Amino acid sequence: MRLVRDPKFSRWLEQVTATGGCSHPIHLGGTTITRNAATGEILHHYSTRDEPGERLLVRCGNRRATVCAPCSGLHAGDTYHLVRAGLTGGKTVPASVRHRPRLFVTLTATSFGRVHRATDSAPCRPRRDPGTCEHGRPLGCAARHTRTDPRAGQPLCADCYDYPAHVLWHAHAGQLWDRFTRGVRRHLAASAGIPRARFHDHARLSFAKIAEYQRRAAVHVHAVVRLDGPGGPHDHPPAWGTADTLTEAVRTAARLVSVRAPYSLAVGERTLRWGSQLDVRTVTNADGGTSDDAVAAYIAKYVTKGAQDAGSGVDHPIRHRADIDAVTSTDHARTLMYTCWRLGALPEYAPLRLRAWTHTLGYRGHILTKSRAYSTTYAALRAGRADHLGHSAPIDALTERHWRYLGSGHTPGAALIAAGIADDVAANRRALTDGIGYALGSR
Repeated sequence: MRLVRDPKFSRWLEQVTATGGCSHPIHLGGTTITRNAATGEILHHYSTRDEPGERLLVRCGNRRATVCAPCSGLHAGDTYHLVRAGLTGGKTVPASVRHRPRLFVTLTATSFGRVHRATDSAPCRPRRDPGTCEHGRPLGCAARHTRTDPRAGQPLCADCYDYPAHVLWHAHAGQLWDRFTRGVRRHLAASAGIPRARFHDHARLSFAKIAEYQRRAAVHVHAVVRLDGPGGPHDHPPAWGTADTLTEAVRTAARLVSVRAPYSLAVGERTLRWGSQLDVRTVTNADGGTSDDAVAAYIAKYVTKGAQDAGSGVDHPIRHRADIDAVTSTDHARTLMYTCWRLGALPEYAPLRLRAWTHTLGYRGHILTKSRAYSTTYAALRAGRADHLGHSAPIDALTERHWRYLGSGHTPGAALIAAGIADDVAANRRALTDGIGYALGSR
């Protein structure tokens, strides 16, 4: 009621609507002055002095749906266009990329121990001779776990599970991907009969990848891989650069590359590899392939997910070991966190910064990464949106900005109003999408 009675309530409502109903907006105070670069004439002046509370609300920009659904939806939309541009063209990418060799690749982690599987109607892990492990627990499971069963993804025996290897695999996943891409280039060069050092003179490997947590709390990677000419998306690949050749190079590299973790007296030596479950599909709109839109939508869907969504971690850093006890997660995920914390204290693992990444179970890479030449960037997409909304300054102008941070979030009452605005925005977007789909289907 205090907000509604405020004389500046309508302006506050405009600010919240402009953020899309962001659930945790940033409060800024300051001024912006835009001048003509030649004459010094003031073209535009803005100050928060006349705003409600003398502050401006801006989006928090968090990609996680569990933290801020409105901002995560906007981030998912940007991701969709970023990935799709690399498949079909647009956003400075030529349309000819849709005719290049393109693959949708899924790489998984190795097995660190037997876990319960969500098989719905089939037994989890049937065995003729059940038997027990050295800790006295059954080696098999005849139960039928559904997708919502909390036991799905949990180890059959936590004492048999190799938790150190799981954490170290996460910590080296980025390095493993780097060696994988180098391996693909190396095998492509070998198949074409050219020196591996001269591969960049003949072709370029472009990609966009996303990391997703499985039910067993292990990350697997979905990637779009495209083969271009040496000039990138504007250059056609050589005649030997076919989808079959690229597929064979991907399969070979995934099978052969490895990373050796630092030796530790407490853990021993670990050689880390990709798992045996490898899925490689040709991206095409023809029958038997995976469509451009489906791939882009799939990656956009999972970019808003975090470790917490899979019940595998939390969306905030762990500062103290005791904080792990308060995490509302599975025993399996908490054990992985404790393992991160324990290994993080060993000097040989200090460069991995495991304690800083305890909340993500040791995984320290970005959720979405791409090669430079794959497509556009998030910054370019946001700049285009600002230009469309009229927020960008003229080219021949100079802008002076003086801003300071004043706080973040909403009061309980304001949060209710913002949530209602977010629901309205989401409903309008769904109605618009359904209307476009109906119009296209009626043609």
